[in-house]
Amino acid sequence: MNYLEKFREVDTLIFDVDGVLTNSQLLVQEDGALLRSMNTRDGFALKKAVREGYRVVIITGGSSQGVVKRLEGLGVTEIFYGIENKLKTFTSFIRANGIDAGSVLYMGDDIPDYEVMRLVGLPVCPHDAAQEILQIAQYVSPHNGGEGCVRDVIEKVLKLADKWL
Repeated sequence: MNYLEKFREVDTLIFDVDGVLTNSQLLVQEDGALLRSMNTRDGFALKKAVREGYRVVIITGGSSQGVVKRLEGLGVTEIFYGIENKLKTFTSFIRANGIDAGSVLYMGDDIPDYEVMRLVGLPVCPHDAAQEILQIAQYVSPHNGGEGCVRDVIEKVLKLADKWL
């Protein structure tokens, strides 16, 4: 089966935040607040996937309320933040919701995503992911984290299902 066929089987999209929905950089304000930048085209794609009936899930170690508000504004309701053990959260989530791991696309960029990516049907990553993640990804987006990699994979899933336009 070629990798595009795997995109056809996806019904659940799970994303990390830092390094996937953002460019891995943090701006640190004098008061200690951390600022992140998110891509509006990624946001459009997330909103479109939700509207088309795909389950969109966020699992992140970060705990930014600004990020949570942004994602909620796009219609994402399954947001797990401040997570230290992504594998435990992922496993609990798919069991509780009767999801087949084979139908899950997971996009991560670094070591905390590694164990989950080994379990899903379609592990994908941004172009600038850590070497260990690049080695296990079945698809590497030509876009870096925070620069359209999320749109890239969502667009593939929706186009193959004739749900993009």
